[in-house]
Amino acid sequence: MSRTTYRDALRQGLRAALRSDPRVFLMGEDVGRYGGSYAVSQGLLEEFGEARVRDTPLSESGFVGCGIGAAINGLRPIVEVMTVNFSLLALDQIVNNAATLRHMSGGQVGVPLVVRMGTGAGRQLAAQHSHSLEGWYAHVPGLRVLAPATLEDARGMLLAALQLADPVIVFEHALLLNEEGELDGEPAPVDLQHAAVRRPGRDISLVTHGGSLPRCLAAAERLAADGVEAEVLDLRSLRPLDLAGLADTVRRTHRVLVVDEAWKTGGLSAELMASVVELAFDELDAPPARVCSAEVPMPYAKLLEDAALPNVQRIVAQALAMVRP
Repeated sequence: MSRTTYRDALRQGLRAALRSDPRVFLMGEDVGRYGGSYAVSQGLLEEFGEARVRDTPLSESGFVGCGIGAAINGLRPIVEVMTVNFSLLALDQIVNNAATLRHMSGGQVGVPLVVRMGTGAGRQLAAQHSHSLEGWYAHVPGLRVLAPATLEDARGMLLAALQLADPVIVFEHALLLNEEGELDGEPAPVDLQHAAVRRPGRDISLVTHGGSLPRCLAAAERLAADGVEAEVLDLRSLRPLDLAGLADTVRRTHRVLVVDEAWKTGGLSAELMASVVELAFDELDAPPARVCSAEVPMPYAKLLEDAALPNVQRIVAQALAMVRP
């Protein structure tokens, strides 16, 4: 078992994918000579060459469209979009083409495409580089949407995604890149079907994904010091959701707090709360609640950015209000 970072785990997954299947190639802005906007693809150009690691122009619609075409024709492209905000320039390609072609062709045309993109705030990159729009993509039939929050998922979700015949969007929270931990063995595909209990508990469930997982685990530690045992559920897959796993955690704790870095209005947090009510209403001892980002474009100033985001203090305060009203 070796000590590594989330960034290195992503690189291990990419390297394993490129080595294991000659149909796989990586393309995107600065993924080659620069080594990736987040240094995830450093060294891959030298190892695999320009045919397998391709720098593209600054045209998200163009290179995502190229990835869709390559996937239709039998390749396994991994397309990197620098940040979810910029992916909106490729929304037509992803939603109107990648997500629909299998359905519109009666199952004859698959699009085995993986689109990786950075998401989330906390780095003072202001509103055009910092939003969490995972819920927008999770709304779309025909897409699979993943949010790796641990080193194991960062390494293994890509390998599992490349085995699917449908397009997969992988959201990698930029604040996780320097997170450190232990990884054992060789890269291997991980389970994409089930949410994971990252910390067991009996009093309240903190349901979250991606970059909010460390905050929820830290909040659970604080709550434990106050005599409240919080269970932390990492969703891992945002489309499809593991609704059985969501209902199970409600049955164990009877209270649910959803923590989502996205905005509250029309967001994934609302879908999760509605699912809890539909599936396990009689198990609830308190109304479901949520902690989300403030309903503003993400501020640049550090104090304002911190105030806008879900934080440990807000999570703890809301959980205590639910357990001890």
